[in-house]
Amino acid sequence: MAAYSRLTIPDIQVKKGREKITALTAYDVLWARLLDEAGIDLILVGDSAAMLVLGYEDTIPITMEEMLVFAKAVSRGAKRALIVADMPFLSYQTSIEEAIRNAGRFLKEGGCQAVKIEGGKEVCDIIKAIVRAGIPVMAHIGLTPQRASSLGGFKVQGRDITSARKVLADAQAVAEAGAFAVVLECVPKELAARITSTLSIPTIGIGAGPSCDGQILVLPDLLGLFEGFRPRFVKRYANFAEEGRKAIQKFISEVKEGIFPGEEHSFNLSEEIRKALGL
Repeated sequence: MAAYSRLTIPDIQVKKGREKITALTAYDVLWARLLDEAGIDLILVGDSAAMLVLGYEDTIPITMEEMLVFAKAVSRGAKRALIVADMPFLSYQTSIEEAIRNAGRFLKEGGCQAVKIEGGKEVCDIIKAIVRAGIPVMAHIGLTPQRASSLGGFKVQGRDITSARKVLADAQAVAEAGAFAVVLECVPKELAARITSTLSIPTIGIGAGPSCDGQILVLPDLLGLFEGFRPRFVKRYANFAEEGRKAIQKFISEVKEGIFPGEEHSFNLSEEIRKALGL
């Protein structure tokens, strides 16, 4: 029997201050497998699938059932990376009991090892309850996309003194509530550095500067697959959308010109069968 080699929560936590943590999103088995083989530490089954896979305008409409489909696919593809699932909007806000039940489904049905919850002090009771139930929680503060409308849109958080103090307080609160790590999204780098040096749990940055214990990006942004807009904090490491268009256009052209399929892509009958059929 093969040794169990999946990264665990302690494996991620021990990297704090020693080795940068790498994290990316994935929504299907193919990319999950590639991320795993490349050596990524953590895969987030992000509710960004709402926009990038299902075509919604934001993350609000995606459901538990839809998220579970993505979680199951990712867990089938990744055997080493720690898999964390985003808890979608209204899957944890209505009651503690429902929050625990839905979080548990990501482990029991989705094959994930942890869940991620957006919010600071206001969700600490939920984090505590889920953790008490034996389900690891990654927190997410700063810009929280599910609450973007109440934050005035997709804006950097913590730029004024009141907002900065709130981000600091939220960071401390989610750590005390039992989160094993916290995502800092769109937070000034100085504030992120302060939080990182203060907390005993790892910080994972996205638009939060280089001082965080790790970094996460949305995979289609990194690969240049999503062309709608590009946030300042995104670095494109490839242009898969353009390469994909070229490949598809070449396929169309070769089919129309009779180039594809060629002899090497075709199957042949034996001479005996050809003769029997009069071919």
